[in-house]
Amino acid sequence: MQLWPHQIHPFKRVHDTPPAKLGRFYLWSLKGSFSIIALGCAMSMVAGALEAYTALLLGWVIDSALASERHLFFSVNGGLLLGALAFFLVLRPLVFGLSSMITSILVTPNVTAQVLSRLHRHVLDQSVSFFDDDFAGRIAQKQLQASRAITDTVVEFVNVVSFAVASLIGSVALLLAIDSRMASLLAVWLLIYVFLIRWFLPRIRTKSRERANSRSLLSGQIVDTVTNIRTVKLFAHSRHEDKAALDAMQIFRRRALDFGRVASNFRFSLMLASGLLPVALTGSALWLYSDGMASAGDIVAAGAISLRIAQMSGWVSFTLMAIYSNVGEAEDGMRTLAVQRQMPMGNSSKQLPKIKGKIEFRDVSFSYNQQGGGVRDINMVIQPGEHIGLVGHSGAGKSTLASLLMRLYDPESGAIRVDGHDLRDVTEESLRQQISMVTQETAMFNRSALENIAYGCPKASQEEVIEAARKAEAHEFILELKDQIGRTGYEAHLGERGVRLSGGQRQRIALARAVLKQAPILILDEATSALDSTVEASIQSALHHVTEGKTVIAIAHRLSTILRMHRIIVLEEGRVVESGTQDELLAQGGAFSRHWDKQIGGFIGIDERSIQGEVAAQS
Repeated sequence: MQLWPHQIHPFKRVHDTPPAKLGRFYLWSLKGSFSIIALGCAMSMVAGALEAYTALLLGWVIDSALASERHLFFSVNGGLLLGALAFFLVLRPLVFGLSSMITSILVTPNVTAQVLSRLHRHVLDQSVSFFDDDFAGRIAQKQLQASRAITDTVVEFVNVVSFAVASLIGSVALLLAIDSRMASLLAVWLLIYVFLIRWFLPRIRTKSRERANSRSLLSGQIVDTVTNIRTVKLFAHSRHEDKAALDAMQIFRRRALDFGRVASNFRFSLMLASGLLPVALTGSALWLYSDGMASAGDIVAAGAISLRIAQMSGWVSFTLMAIYSNVGEAEDGMRTLAVQRQMPMGNSSKQLPKIKGKIEFRDVSFSYNQQGGGVRDINMVIQPGEHIGLVGHSGAGKSTLASLLMRLYDPESGAIRVDGHDLRDVTEESLRQQISMVTQETAMFNRSALENIAYGCPKASQEEVIEAARKAEAHEFILELKDQIGRTGYEAHLGERGVRLSGGQRQRIALARAVLKQAPILILDEATSALDSTVEASIQSALHHVTEGKTVIAIAHRLSTILRMHRIIVLEEGRVVESGTQDELLAQGGAFSRHWDKQIGGFIGIDERSIQGEVAAQS
């Protein structure tokens, strides 16, 4: 049995997109696990068939008891009794135990891991715009919901549906052996049972899907509030967020009530139908007995099997209701997750070779699907090792250029090349491995300071991590960190999104991460905006050495951060309007000069020359 768990490879990667049709979505999710599922169904059917045989065996024992003299019963029927003992104490426990083992050890954990890993990888492969359009908590909830629902569907099918089908087949065979008219009664009852199922279960599926959708919206609302709890507190909007949550809860409550009404009506109807079966089968057996066409053992067997089916019908009805409920939840998850990737994968097999860092923008335009902002007709060449500063008002397109270079989005027209390679022709992974980026809104994991810095190069040693932290002026404050359970220094956890750190400390951690990565291209998107002038000057000096030989693109509103750049490019309304050195642009008296005047000479009562000298001293 040690080899059986490996018959499902739960973490094997699949490269196709999950289908948006429910049946095909299930097949996509379960592909590779059908052999184990089939084994579970087969063993469950054997167990179900044994249940019918139980009633038959009981009838034989009763008939043998009535046909034998009391004092000779055990001596005459020893073989039958030993067979019954072996059946109840050996065969039946063994079959049920194996069935449970297959379901609990082989099917459930492996199918859950397989479905969740496939959905999670598909979500990770989505473009940034997929996440921009939805709640992070809702997306996570849909993955967990769909994987659990699909697994529960499989488990219930294996444990209950297969078992029930085999039990019914065995029961029909038993009743045919007694009298075909009794089998006909069971067939009529089955038609009623199937009619009720076909009437109620589609409605249960619909109500379940609506309930699942409202639950995920509620989860997304709560996660969104908790994620931004500092903003909620700062703006004193607890009541506003409470109302938003209560509105979502009210919708979920209504959907849950709708589901509950349908489910309770279904349950009542099936219990009424299940009560008819023992009356019909036992009554017909008694009538046949009164006419001498059935034995006492037949009465016992018919009664036992009718009671068993009646009990099982309730069990099966609950299971079918759960299956359809799970199908509805899986369908709801499918509608969110089974979507085509919004940005083409390109030539997914082509790796970007080690680059020198030449960057070309050729007639590049991008407008976030006409939602405003973006860039238009960008033509720009950045040579290997060149340091470029991007300047412009908010919304001018600076960060858009960086996002396009990282291939978070694809240009709507034109092309971007790195060392002559069109970004659409190489894997995103191989591209991003050779670009370091530090953003204004720094991303921190709720992990240790060491892990957060080492994210830039997971194979780096602790000494290399510490050296990167020193270069980013982060080492000293990291040594003073302490989290809520007593971990200190580089082992201290930073809290969700780095909440235990100041904005400047988060930026220095992010800078250390970028330094450690040692990529040939470095993008600094307002990377020092949260730092005070002293720390910024120190980091600028460190970066001057770190960035030697690298292609650097620095996006800044504070002009002091780009004074060492080889060239400055000015953007306005998504277009390049000026390009040159600081002195050249100041001499032109254009857009850059106006930015300079606003920052350097636009303050009443402050001597322009002294500020210029101060900025020059920083450089």
